[in-house]
Parts: sequence; C-alpha cells; structure tokens
Amino acid sequence: MSFLWENTLLAIIAFLVLYWLLSRYAFGPLFSIMEKRRELVMSQMNEAAQTREQAIAYVEEQKQALEQARKEAHDIIEQSRQTGGKQAESILADAKAEATRLKDDAVREIESEKNKAVAALRSELGTASVQIASRLIKKEVENGPAQEELVNQYLNEVGGRQ
Repeated sequence: MSFLWENTLLAIIAFLVLYWLLSRYAFGPLFSIMEKRRELVMSQMNEAAQTREQAIAYVEEQKQALEQARKEAHDIIEQSRQTGGKQAESILADAKAEATRLKDDAVREIESEKNKAVAALRSELGTASVQIASRLIKKEVENGPAQEELVNQYLNEVGGRQ
C-alpha cells in the first residue's frame, strides 16, 4: 500500500469544503437550537428555584397562621375559663344573697308568728283570768278550800295550754 499525496490533499480540501458548508448552513441553526435549549433549561431552573422559594415562603406563612390560630384558640379557652369562673362567682354570690334574703324573710315571719302567738296567748290568758275572777266572785259565798281548788284548776288549765 502506498501513500498518495494527492489523495490526502484532496481529502483535506474536501474536508475543509465540507466544514465550511456545515458551518455556514448546519452549525449555525444547530448551535442556535442548542442555545435556545440551554436558555429554556436555565429559565426552567430559575422558575423551579422561584417556585421552591415561594413554596418555602408559603409553608412559613402557613406555620405562622397555624401558630396564630393556636394562640387565638388558647386565648379563647383562657377567656372562657375566666368568664366561667366569673359566672360561677356571680352565681354563688347571687345564691348567697338569695339564701340570706330567704333566711331574713323566714326570721321575720317566725318573729311575726311568735308575736301573734304571744298576743293570742295573752288574750286567752286575759280571758281565762276574767273567767277565774268571775267564778271566784260567784263562789265567794262558799268556803276557802273550794276557792283554792277552783284557782288551782284554772291555773292547771292555763298551764296545760301553753
């Protein structure tokens, strides 16, 4: 096998012509497609980074909102406890006041009934005294032991009624 310079030269010229044609007509569009693809990939990566940052920010907002909701729920529960305690105290105070009022009313009613009973007893005692006196006057004519027996009898009657 022999080496021919003409064939090598011809191959080099063909290669250069082919390279020039490819760079003029093929490499330009191919490189522009590759550049567009590179820009598309870069923009998608940027969008992904922005989306990830937005997602992180959204998660943080949700965490803060959840923490705020928990705090508000805790405040509402605490306020309910305080309100319940105040209502319980108010109910107890009202009940104590009502009990005191009922007790005072009962004491007044008992005192009133006692006074009525004492007045009725005095009236009855006065009536009994008048009866004793009138019977004594009727029996004055008789002897002393009968008077004494009659007085004792009426005193026993009055004593038994109390």
